[in-house]
Amino acid sequence: MTERKTIATSAAPQAIGPYAQAICVQGPANLLFTSGQVALDPETGALITGDVRAQTLRVMRNLQSVLEAGSSSFGQVVKATIFLKDMGDFQAVNEVYGSFFEADNVPARSTVEVSRLPKDVDVEIEMVAVSREG
Repeated sequence: MTERKTIATSAAPQAIGPYAQAICVQGPANLLFTSGQVALDPETGALITGDVRAQTLRVMRNLQSVLEAGSSSFGQVVKATIFLKDMGDFQAVNEVYGSFFEADNVPARSTVEVSRLPKDVDVEIEMVAVSREG
């Protein structure tokens, strides 16, 4: 039987709408689905100012906290989706994003340019990972 568990941590920004930080689907394969993370500081709730590299670093740290709260890690991510306000930022985002993964253990990924993101940020990232919970 498959069960659904909501994952929440104060080490990442709290949800600012009707969504969870992550959902873990427990069954034959425990899958953790994160909500998209933006460059919000979890302690202050303020947006990180600066270029897209600084924003991406905060996003990845937020995702790391959510993954850990869901008994997972970047090494267990099987799919990532990156949303960019400007595809011209692809290389900079890719460099920061890639630094969180081992070269021989990267997930499948899609990157799309969108016209606008929540709070007018430049980057948002969501992930699907295998969870050790179960």
